[in-house]
Amino acid sequence: MQFTSNVGSIDRALRLILGTALILLALTGTVGLWGWLGAVFVVTAFVKFCPIYAMLGLCTCGKVGQ
Repeated sequence: MQFTSNVGSIDRALRLILGTALILLALTGTVGLWGWLGAVFVVTAFVKFCPIYAMLGLCTCGKVGQ
C-alpha cells in the first residue's frame, strides 16, 4: 500500500527534532510514558505521511503527491 506524501520538508524537520527530543526525555525519565509518542513523530517524518493530516485533508508539501 502506497500513501501520497502529505508532510513537507520543514514539517519533517520539526517532527524529527520534536520526536527525538521526546524520546530522549522519556529515556532519561524526565517525562512519563507519553514521551514515547515521539516515535510517532519520527516515523511520520521518515515516511512523509501523516494519517491525521490525511483525515483532515491537510498537506504541508508544496504539491500533493510530491
